[in-house]
Amino acid sequence: MTTVVPERAGLLIGGDEVDAADGGSFPTYDPSTGEVIARVAAGGERDVDRAVRAAEAAFDAWWPATAPRERAALLYRAAALVRTRADELVELDERTAGLPTRMAAGDVETAARYLEYYAGIADKLHGETIPLGADFVDYTEREPWGVCAVIPPFNVPLQLTARSVAPALACGNAVVVKPAEQAPLPAIRLAQLIIEAGAPDGLINVVTGTGPQAGAALVAHPRVRHITFTGSLPTGQAIMRGAARQLTPVTLELGGKSPQIAFEDADLDALVAAVVATSLMTAGQVCSAGTRILAHREVAPELRGKLLDAVAQIKLGAAHDGPDMGPLISRVQQERVLEAIDAAREDGARVLSGGGIPGNAPAGYFVEPTVLGDVTAQMRVAREEIFGPVVAFMEFSDEAEAIGIANDSEFGLVSGIWTEQLSRAHRVARAVRTGQVFVNHYGAGGGIELPFGGYRKSGIGRAKGLAALDEYLQTKNVCVKIE
Repeated sequence: MTTVVPERAGLLIGGDEVDAADGGSFPTYDPSTGEVIARVAAGGERDVDRAVRAAEAAFDAWWPATAPRERAALLYRAAALVRTRADELVELDERTAGLPTRMAAGDVETAARYLEYYAGIADKLHGETIPLGADFVDYTEREPWGVCAVIPPFNVPLQLTARSVAPALACGNAVVVKPAEQAPLPAIRLAQLIIEAGAPDGLINVVTGTGPQAGAALVAHPRVRHITFTGSLPTGQAIMRGAARQLTPVTLELGGKSPQIAFEDADLDALVAAVVATSLMTAGQVCSAGTRILAHREVAPELRGKLLDAVAQIKLGAAHDGPDMGPLISRVQQERVLEAIDAAREDGARVLSGGGIPGNAPAGYFVEPTVLGDVTAQMRVAREEIFGPVVAFMEFSDEAEAIGIANDSEFGLVSGIWTEQLSRAHRVARAVRTGQVFVNHYGAGGGIELPFGGYRKSGIGRAKGLAALDEYLQTKNVCVKIE
């Protein structure tokens, strides 16, 4: 089979592909088969320093000399290239991130939309005037930070890289990306397309490598002015500690344990479709997955039955074969998910469906879509993010109990409310402590326009929409005395 996956991939620094300073590399795997498909340069402190300095030089030349409309044009050209190379990018997602073809195509299209969305904003960023009377003219300017570090996850690598890189560039920053070591190739290719679209050398750089080496060096670098990280809570905490040494501002989008609240008048078919699509067919590798199903006791038996029927229809398989659900990203993650299911059993949960490795799966990193019943709010499976195809089924008696269970979490990323009563929908939406609330659906075509971020340990700051621009700009006030 002809493949677009390179046998080797280097770092992308200053517009050139280069080896790591010490010549090191690491393997990247096809999650569907467990086979090594490429070796990728393992960057370290010297490589990060070189990338940051290249970005700083590009920023110093580009920001003051480039009109906003030119930044917009660059991002529009990059979006067009992403669509032109869609087949290639889909294959990279399938082979390196384990995304089924349908999901990979969505990842590509959403990445292109992020580039377009922020291209449309680049020439509309402005400050304001502040009236101080006849003796002063006072105004604000919104200026970029300079070098921004972007550390995206593996799960939908193209769109989550574009989600941060596009607003950073639209605002006039330069970028160094440290992609997740499990699936680094899509981020490299996206950066190459942005360079092909006309980005000056050094405006976007990619340093691949492990978190303790490349990631830690990037976070600690004194010339990095802002850090965006999307990933797990423990890694986010480590990044925050590292950033504190330089007082570098951070945007953190971390874990979730999102509730789907089904009242007695819920559209159960629509809810089941949303759970299957966002929490199971994704292999559960989505931070916003609604993995806690809270069902009113009146409809709990019917909802449980419909969910189990739908789960039984999910087809697993190698990502490039176009299944409903593909593999987890790695053997390590597969083992973590299986351990979490075992822990749920020990705590008293009952496995209603799945719970192990499918007998007919390829030799990759597969776990059956799993539904757990008899779950209580204090069980680990109801409190800890698993990042696998596991949903916990819980019951409640009234609105107050539903809100209490939904809010009984260290996380607060997304919630879903399913009811035909508009007044109840608004009451519960106001009461749940999550950064996003969906009513009678879950997700909105990638949600590009919708501010996204969490309460509590789900993170700091906002991605997506216009709110993301505040993460990549700082405000300068200019006050002029009129003589």
